[in-house]
Amino acid sequence: MPKVFRHKLILDENLPTRENFPLLNNRFDLKHIAADYKQSGLPDLKVYKLAQKEGRILVTYNIKDFKELAARSNTTGIIGVSPNLTLDQIDKKLTSLLTKATKKELLGKFTYISGESKSN
Repeated sequence: MPKVFRHKLILDENLPTRENFPLLNNRFDLKHIAADYKQSGLPDLKVYKLAQKEGRILVTYNIKDFKELAARSNTTGIIGVSPNLTLDQIDKKLTSLLTKATKKELLGKFTYISGESKSN
C-alpha cells in the first residue's frame, strides 16, 4: 500500500477548530488560524501569506475572496468548502481528497469541496 503524503493544512478562522475534524486531525498536520496561531481578524491576504510562509494548504468557506489568490504561489493552495456540508461531511470529504492527492496536485491551485458527488 502506497504511503499517504501528510499534507499540512491551516483552517481559516471561519471554520471550527481542528478538534471538530477527528479524521483530518489524526492523519494530517492540521492547524487553526485563531486557535493555534492566535491570529484572528486578519485580512485575507495576510491569512494567505501565513499559509504560504508555513507551507500549508488553506481550508476556508470564504471561496469568493481566496479563489483568486490560489495561483499566486506553488508553496500553498486553497481548498474551498461548501457551507452546506456538515462538519462530519467536511471531515470525510477532505480526508478522502487529501489521502488521494499528491502535494503537487493541490499546491498553486484552488480546489472546491461540495455535497455534489461525481458520477463515474
